[in-house]
Formats: sequence, C-alpha cells, structure tokens
Amino acid sequence: MKTSEYEHTPIHIPAPLRSYTGGLATVDVNGLSVAEALSDLVHQFPALEPHLFDEEGTLRAFVNIYCNDEDIRYLQSIATKLGKDDELTIVPSIAGGCPDSTTFRSKNHPGNARITSTESAELSREELRRYQRHLIMPEVGVQGQKKLKAASVLLIGAGGLGSPLALYLAAAGVGRIGIVDFDVVEESNLHRQLLHGIKDIGRSKVESARDRIRDINEFVTIDLHETRLSSENALDIISEYDLVADGTDNFPTRYLVNDACVLTGTPNVYASIFRFDGQVSVFGMQDGPCYRCLYPEPPPAGLVPSCAEGGVLGILPGLVGTLQATEVVKLILGIGDSLAGKLLLIDSLSMSFKKLTLRKDNNCPVCGDQPTVTSLVDYEEFCAIPANGAALQTDSLVPEMTVSELNVRRNLHDAPFVLDVRKPFEAEIADLGADQLIPVEELSELLTEIHALRDTEIVVHCKTGVRSAKAVNILLENGFARAVNLKGGIRAWSEEIDETVMKY
Repeated sequence: MKTSEYEHTPIHIPAPLRSYTGGLATVDVNGLSVAEALSDLVHQFPALEPHLFDEEGTLRAFVNIYCNDEDIRYLQSIATKLGKDDELTIVPSIAGGCPDSTTFRSKNHPGNARITSTESAELSREELRRYQRHLIMPEVGVQGQKKLKAASVLLIGAGGLGSPLALYLAAAGVGRIGIVDFDVVEESNLHRQLLHGIKDIGRSKVESARDRIRDINEFVTIDLHETRLSSENALDIISEYDLVADGTDNFPTRYLVNDACVLTGTPNVYASIFRFDGQVSVFGMQDGPCYRCLYPEPPPAGLVPSCAEGGVLGILPGLVGTLQATEVVKLILGIGDSLAGKLLLIDSLSMSFKKLTLRKDNNCPVCGDQPTVTSLVDYEEFCAIPANGAALQTDSLVPEMTVSELNVRRNLHDAPFVLDVRKPFEAEIADLGADQLIPVEELSELLTEIHALRDTEIVVHCKTGVRSAKAVNILLENGFARAVNLKGGIRAWSEEIDETVMKY
C-alpha cells in the first residue's frame, strides 16, 4: 500500500516512549527510507524528537533501530531503503555470538577449563530423589545435574529479577549462588520481589534471600556480598564465578557489570524490565557482542525513566527473570541455542516475543579488536550521574528548593505556586497540595494554561525530582525565569516532612 510515492511502514514503539505517542505501541509512517520514516514519526509526535535525536539531529547512540530483525547500523544506517513489507522497531536502552552454547570458561576448575569435570560434584541419594524429573531428561541426566552442582552463578541484585533467578537456579540445583545487594526490604518491593515477605521488611535483602533459598534447597552454597558493586570490587567478586546474571536497575551498574564481565571473561546473562516490556540477552560470550556493542553510550541522566519513575507490572520480573534463569541453565548444561548474539524483546500487554540479531562491534571500546577500556572506570561519571544524585540540566544543575524550604515558606504563608508534573493517577496515590497538575509530557503544549505565571515563583515537583527537573528546563527555556525543582519530590516530602503522604 502506498501513500503518494511513499511506502506505508509500521514502527513499533517501546513502552518507555509510548507516553510521547499517546500510548500507541505501533505508529504507521510514510517514507522510502529509515530517515524519512523517522522524520515522519517525529513530525507526528514532536515530543519524541529529543529522545531519538541529539541537538545536531543525529540518531542517539543509546537508541537502536531495527529493520525487521536487522540492526540498521549493519545495513545502510538511516539511509536504509524500506519496502512495502518492512517494519521498524525502536530499541532504546532501558540500561551472532556463540556457535556452541558451552563456550564459556570456568575460573573454578584447573587450567581455566570449561565446566566438564564433575568428579567433585557427586550427587547424594537425597539429591537424586530431588532432581529425578531432571535426571530422566536426556538433555540433563545425571551428568548434567552434576554440571549444575559444579557451577557457580553470581546474581547482581536480589530484587525483581533476582527473585526468580535465585528461586529457580536454587531449585534447579546450581551448586553455588552469590548475591550482590546492599539494600533492605521495603513494603513497596513485595508486589514483585518474591524472595521476600512481610516478615522481612527492614531486613537486609541478601540475608532475606539466603533464608528463602535455604528453604528451597539446602544443598546450595550461598555467598552474600552485602555491598554496592563498584569499580573497586567488581573484578574481584565477578572473577570468582562461572556466570553472572545481571538484574540491575540502573545504567552505571549495568555498564560496570558488562565491562567487568568482558575483562574477566565471564558470560553475562542480561535482562531489563520497564512497565510491561522486557529484554533478555547473553553478552560476553566468545566472539559474541557485549552490552556496549548494543548501546555504546548511556542515555543522558534523567532522560530514560527508571521503574521507580515509570512503574513495572509486578508479574513481569517473574516472566523475564525466569527466561534469564533458563539461559543460565542452558549455558551450564551446554544445550539448546543461547541468546548470545540475540536480543529477545518481550511485550507482556500483547504477549508478543520478538528476537532481534545482535552483532559484535569490532570497534567496541571494551570487547573490540583494539579495546581502549582495559580497566574499570568511574561509571557514575560515564553515565553523567552527579554524586549527590541531582538531576542534570543541559549544562548545569537546575535550580532547586528543598522540601524543608517549601514547608517553611508554607508555614509563613509565603508559599510559591506549586506545579505537579506527574500523571493524574499518581496524584490520587499521593499529593502534597499542588496548585495545578500538568504531566511533563504535555507541558510544552499546555504552557498557555500557566502563561500568567511567567513572572511568578514556581516550584515544580514529581515523585523523585527527575521528571520535574526536565519540566523546569522546559519552563526556563520558555521564559519562566523563576521556576525551580523540588529536590526529591514526593518521596523527600514523605520522608522529611509528612510521613502520612504515601511513598510509592
């Protein structure tokens, strides 16, 4: 079907960007090339443009475009021609690999050999009874179960993805499981982090996870690393394990894990989740791509919302983490086709799964032919995250007001105008008495509603301060010179001023 001389092409929009397309998961565009199709897309939805292109109009490095199942970087980039049956998929970071799924190397066996020796992993009668449904499968059998027992896996995070990973790897009989986490269990974790229960609120997540794993399988050795993974300790911790399963929820740690895995030769079974969408892949395999091959650079701080900002369906980590655990077990057993060199996209709303091809970037600074990253760097700096956690303006910090300052001003009856830039349903959950609500996604188009406030002091707030910082930038750029960001947003107000305001 043609419109004028242009082909009609569907572009699949990922969940993080759907708020800029009116919730549409697929948008029909016109264009004979990827460049023309993207141009039509941002013409239809102008708010998408800064998320896809930088100030010079170049496609951002953390946004990948696939034509069917091929990365356009390995076709003709944005000049790639489109035919009538082609479709495009946008694959942003939300933060042919291996011909043989057994080509990972164990650092816990003599000579850095593959996990093939199982003399030290004999199965007891109790274990033979426990794993009998595995043992009768030819693809597993006794020797495969011994491989599982001899293997060691490091879980980065004991949260949403770490929960199904820990539960199913322990149940499957993986002999040694390490867990890295420095957080404590909160009530808001319980809707998706099934490692933990009501009795664990306030406890260390690694200790809670240890007790739950022991209840599932007493034969598993559990290593607790109650620390923040950093450039100072990552190589030492990761080098002790055969495989890493990355369940992180932030870009600095994700790039840190990737680089440490490449430098130590440790396969990295990766997954990420956001709202209703998930991604799964295997990085760092012999001759396969790493995470930086897919996303050479992180997005600017605050541009891509976290699950804390955008939310996540509580069931989704179970689905995605179980797929992640499946990849781990397949690699240990040396069976099936791994996701090395592939990226699995999961859309739980449509219950669709799409597998895209990834390629190793020979110019990758970490795993390429001439790597320039040969040691771990400062990943907070690499991802442009300021030390105090504040959101970034284009060149400097946005002006801020603390919740204590706002509270004092209100008590003195000298309160500034307060603008809430969250979604309306969020205001139903928690409210600190804003004068007006305009979602940040709609702010640019609705500035006329607050035009009379151009010379008024405006305090902008959201849940944590990320979206409101973006909104302050919009206001400043449009002549609202006295706009400031409420540092920490609703969460800070609840923690420091009024605990009856719900933290969500």
